Amino acid sequence: MQHSLFDLPSPPRAAPPVGAQPATPKQLQFAKQIAARTKADLPAELQGDRQRLSQWIDTHYKRAPQTQFSNYPSSKQVAFAERIARIKRRQVPHECFRDKGLMSKWIDSNR
Repeated sequence: MQHSLFDLPSPPRAAPPVGAQPATPKQLQFAKQIAARTKADLPAELQGDRQRLSQWIDTHYKRAPQTQFSNYPSSKQVAFAERIARIKRRQVPHECFRDKGLMSKWIDSNR
């Protein structure tokens, strides 16, 4: 009996833990950016488990070097705050544009 390459069994793959969801593409991209900035290894086995990769990100994100803009709110956060301000006919305090923590508190208190 003749066998072709298509008849050969495929090598076994490491299955993710039961109930584990695979990491999202955005999550993988973010983890790779953190790994590059911190010069840390991103274990391949974490890429198949969303929860474990999230824990790795939380641990290593704190170690990543901060830039001068790291504490600024994101553009989405600013846009959301400005939308709330228009609806409530208020202004977002100027100091909120320099601190994402303050912006978050302002958003929460004005929803």
